[in-house]
Amino acid sequence: MNKNNRILNFKALHILFCVFILLISSCTKDELEPNEVLQDGNSTVISDLAGDTQAAMGNATPGKEVRAFYTFLFRFKDQKQIWIRTRADSAQWLKTKDWDLAFTGPYNSEVYVNDKDYQFNPGYGGVAESAVVMLDRNYDAVNQAPTDQLFNASTITKIGWASSASANGWFFYSLNTHIMQAIPGRTYAIRLPDGKYAKLQLINAYKGNPPSVTDLNWPAPYYTFKYYVQQDGTKNLQTK
Repeated sequence: MNKNNRILNFKALHILFCVFILLISSCTKDELEPNEVLQDGNSTVISDLAGDTQAAMGNATPGKEVRAFYTFLFRFKDQKQIWIRTRADSAQWLKTKDWDLAFTGPYNSEVYVNDKDYQFNPGYGGVAESAVVMLDRNYDAVNQAPTDQLFNASTITKIGWASSASANGWFFYSLNTHIMQAIPGRTYAIRLPDGKYAKLQLINAYKGNPPSVTDLNWPAPYYTFKYYVQQDGTKNLQTK
């Protein structure tokens, strides 16, 4: 084999190698797990956090109890999940500043921030003061928390079922299929009890974070959500 042929063969191998790498990269990107796409290097992503999976709304679900869903609390700083099943649990936790979100109601789908002033809030009568503002913007596009005037004026008391596109809830619910669907492009800015600012995106209530659900018996509630807390006390919420 002469020198020119060796050079041509080397170039051909190099081109094939590059094409192979591009194909592998493309496949890897396309095959990313749904929750890998959510990672931005700054936010905390919670995947498949199990809610009260033993409760049921009706008798059609075998192996589950027909009863109210137990509330669980969630703490941002250490991702702690706290269950409220008894009066002792309520007395120990609800009126403290030791939680940030409460997942309540059917399938734990109604979410509250910890606030002492609203009578139906799990933290009512306690010591925590929080406020939440809904932003019709993608999570990554929320780089700044709203003004304190907007937080003070907010009338949002609960984040749950959105009965219309203009409502403050995080999901739509079909009375025909009885399936929840998260509303895209919706982010919640939160002023926490310690005065820090955060942003939150509630993404899914179904196991595995599927892009869509057509099966009424898909395992639920398993919550996927992401959040970011600005630790320096400023309103800077940039995560990308």
